Amino acid sequence: MPSLNVSLVRAAATSPFKRAGRPGATLPADRAVLPAAPIAAAPLASYRRICGFAEPDTLPLTYPHVLGFPLAMRLMTARRFPLPVVGLVHTWIEITRHRPLHPTDLLELTVYAEELTPHRRGTEVTMVTEARLAGELVWESRSGYLSRHARNAATSTDPIPATRDATATARGTTPVTRDATPATRDTAPVTELPALAQWQLPGDLGRRYGAASGDRNPIHLYPITARLFGFPRAIAHGMWTVARCLAEVPRPDDVHGVRADFRAPVLLPATVAYAADATGFQLRGTGRVHLTGRILGGDGPRQGPAAARGGRS
Repeated sequence: MPSLNVSLVRAAATSPFKRAGRPGATLPADRAVLPAAPIAAAPLASYRRICGFAEPDTLPLTYPHVLGFPLAMRLMTARRFPLPVVGLVHTWIEITRHRPLHPTDLLELTVYAEELTPHRRGTEVTMVTEARLAGELVWESRSGYLSRHARNAATSTDPIPATRDATATARGTTPVTRDATPATRDTAPVTELPALAQWQLPGDLGRRYGAASGDRNPIHLYPITARLFGFPRAIAHGMWTVARCLAEVPRPDDVHGVRADFRAPVLLPATVAYAADATGFQLRGTGRVHLTGRILGGDGPRQGPAAARGGRS
C-alpha cells in the first residue's frame, strides 16, 4: 500500500497557496495508477479486526477505497489541483462492487478527479476510484470532498456542471444517479431507524484505524493534533464508521453497493447508537446523526444485543 506520509507533508506545503472558489477553476486530467499487485495480508487482517469483518475469504466492500486513498491524496496535493487539501471534508461515498473480490486478487487501481460542484458551503470535488482485475472493471467508488469557503449570491445558485459526467461516460464508466444535489443533501431531514446496538468508541480508535488503513491524518490521532484543525478532540474516520456498519450485515459478501453520507464528526471517545432496517443504516449520537447509509443487496442488519463494543480490537 502506498504511503500517505509524503502526501500529508505536501498537503501542508501546497494548501496555503491555493484559493478555493477561484472563478474558472478546472480539474487536471491526471490519473494515478497502482499496477496490479498482491494485497498485503497483515494490514488487511488488521483492517478486518478494527472494522469487525469476519469473513476471511472475501475482500471487504470498503477495502479497495483504502488501497486507493493514497493515490487520491497524491492527486489532491498536486500543485495543479485547485482546492487546498487542508480542511477538505469527506461528505459522501458511493461504492459499487461488480463481482465478489478476494484477498488473492491482483487489483489494478486507478484514481482521478471527476468534477467540481458548487455547494452551499463552498465547492465539492468528486474523486473516482476504480479497481480492475485482468482489465475488467470489478469495483468502483465515488467520493465527495467539500472545501469550505464563502459564496456570494451570484455563485451560490450556479448549476451543477455536467462536463465531468460526459467525460466519465466517454471513459467507459457508469454515470451515478445521485439522491440530491450537494447544496441540499446535508440539510435533508432524516427519518430515524430503529436502534439495534450501542457502541463504546475508545479515544484511541483513530490511531488504531490509522495504523490498519494507513490514514494517519492528524485530526484522527490526538486531541492536541485535532485542535490544530478546529476540533476539540480527535474524530473517528468516516470510512471506519461506514465499514463498521457494513460489518453488521448478516452476509456482507452479498452487499454489492452502498451509499453513505457523513453528516457530523464523531468526537472520540464516544457512545453511539447503531440503527438499521431493511433500507439502510445510521450512526447516531446524542441529538445528532453522524452517518446515514443505504445498502444495495444483502439481507439487512443483524438483530443483536442492545449493547456491543463498537471499536473492535
